[in-house]
Amino acid sequence: MHSKRLCLLALFLGGCIAGYLLLGARGNWAFVLPFRGNKLIALLLVAIAVSTATVLFQTITQNRILTPAIMGFDALYVLIVTILVYLLGGQVFLQLPAVGQFVFNTTLMLVAALALFGSLLTRARGDLMRMILTGIIFAVLFRAITDFLQRMIDPNEYAVIQISSYARFARIEVELLAIASVLTCAALIATWRMRHRLDVLALGPDAAINLGENPQRGMFQALIIIAVLVSVSTALVGPMAFMGLLVVSLAHMITPTASHAVLLPSAALISAITLVGGQFVLERVLGLSTPLIVVVDVVGGGVFLILLMRGKRR
Repeated sequence: MHSKRLCLLALFLGGCIAGYLLLGARGNWAFVLPFRGNKLIALLLVAIAVSTATVLFQTITQNRILTPAIMGFDALYVLIVTILVYLLGGQVFLQLPAVGQFVFNTTLMLVAALALFGSLLTRARGDLMRMILTGIIFAVLFRAITDFLQRMIDPNEYAVIQISSYARFARIEVELLAIASVLTCAALIATWRMRHRLDVLALGPDAAINLGENPQRGMFQALIIIAVLVSVSTALVGPMAFMGLLVVSLAHMITPTASHAVLLPSAALISAITLVGGQFVLERVLGLSTPLIVVVDVVGGGVFLILLMRGKRR
């Protein structure tokens, strides 16, 4: 049953891809196809990275409400952008090489994730919950520092920060795709190789130990993969607060299973359909009347509230 649903999702995604590349195309195909193809690659990379990172994070925390965004990744990205604009100025920031910004943001977020939460994963599960609380505290701290710095800069430079603080799919830096593709593919290969171990980790530390799995090592490896995927996707297009929660919740509904061999591709397909199909509708039908991330965050925020209320009832 799951294989049939995965095939249907793949066919639906193929239709979205074909529509995005071909419908409404006019003029020189030698220009149109590469132009749309680069944006399509970026959409697929971000979609798969966000969904995979969310599945891994929910597995090691054993909680379907939590996502990497609650660890402060999005807030850290906005803080980095704010500090750069505050120190360099808006015009200098806009003239910085895109590759340099991407590498700097990705490296800093990766190092911060491992430095803040890596040591806690060498202990018991109680410390894992403390890690989550630490993430919430640091997210609040990052936002407070960001708000303080934004009040001290020129209004014109604040506009630069606003543009960089929201996920952007209409304008993709082509030179970043190669680096993002390599990092994402490496993380995905590592994830797929440990898919059966993730099934064991999802049972909890005690069950994992009884089945011969080292939970601390497995969670640390998963955290590294999560940090890479979230850092790459955020540095490539910007922060997305509820994207992961939305697509993984849908994946659990469409393919209800505990097997990561099914859940990972299901979430990736749904995420890709959401971004590619949503961008296709907004560009070709609605004329970019609203950013895609606004729609995704509104729907994802609603899903978050529903899951939260269900958890309270239980």
